[in-house]
Amino acid sequence: MPKAPQKAAATPAPPAPAAVHSAAKGDHVFLVDGSSYIFRAYHALPPLNRKSDGLQVNAVLGFCNMLWKLLRDMPETDRPTHLAIVFDKSEVTFRNKIYADYKAHRPPAPDDLIPQFALIREAVHAFDLPCLEQAGYEADDLIATYARLACERGATTTIVSSDKDLMQLVNDCVTMYDTMKDRRIGTAEVVEKFGVPPEKVVEVQALAGDSTDNVPGVPGIGIKTAAQLINDYGDLESLLTRASEIKQPKRREALIENAEKARISRQLVLLDDKVALDVPLDDLAVHEPDPRKLIAFLKAMEFSTLTRRVAEYSQIDPADVTADENFKSKAGTALSVPSPLVGEGQGGGSPTGGPSG
Repeated sequence: MPKAPQKAAATPAPPAPAAVHSAAKGDHVFLVDGSSYIFRAYHALPPLNRKSDGLQVNAVLGFCNMLWKLLRDMPETDRPTHLAIVFDKSEVTFRNKIYADYKAHRPPAPDDLIPQFALIREAVHAFDLPCLEQAGYEADDLIATYARLACERGATTTIVSSDKDLMQLVNDCVTMYDTMKDRRIGTAEVVEKFGVPPEKVVEVQALAGDSTDNVPGVPGIGIKTAAQLINDYGDLESLLTRASEIKQPKRREALIENAEKARISRQLVLLDDKVALDVPLDDLAVHEPDPRKLIAFLKAMEFSTLTRRVAEYSQIDPADVTADENFKSKAGTALSVPSPLVGEGQGGGSPTGGPSG
């Protein structure tokens, strides 16, 4: 990251390239759940159209503001040493082999969001950050794997997301951060939501299911009842083994009749933290981006406020940088990149930085 102007004289550039910085104790790895954040930014910000061609860019703006906040506005003691944006590459993953109807009923993405998917990936490249996605896996699986590796190195990890499916990863070295609400999610917040600690979240989800992802679960059992059962019996398999002991007839019958669905559901919600990664953890080291390249992208998007912030921080006159017209001519469907699944994360709130155009 560029040094603050007032520190430039006192703080020399590091002698070694950041790309060879091995994650270790004392480092802080940030993993941004890009697939869910796109939808949250889209739904949280009002429509914002680029004046030159009318293209809607509100999700792109929300994403760019969030990245700028993570890189520049976080407290000095909490800034990332390693950072990556993680996306879903395709709709078909290993979970579809387990359960063919997994995520089968999701509606298509809004028409005015689809052209923004690829532009958001281009924004990540403009910030010179790793843009990660692997065929056959969801973003959550990659995040789980990087988080495990970081913890094994003694580094702390922040998952930038509020997605409930990622809460199973929270532990002593992994927390979640909802940038839209400026809210940290640790063990206490997970217990508040699920009624169980993070390591038992999958047991509760296996029982309760998830209509959004078409995870079947056990009919008639919601989060509250599932948490009570898991707290009483310890884990899903123990519960299913002793289902005949359940006093409530309907609940007992539902557990016995849907035991296999519950086991399949657990497989669907359990994240794979042993993915053979295409990009090593050490390659996520934060390094100094090319400010002119970033400004050229932001000017092409017509984000005047954020352009000014970046230019001031980098001590560059924005008038000396020409907007990258490539992002004008390639707007919309011409930038063909697989889109994340709709519904990955929608919610209110106000994305970091707010609108600027």
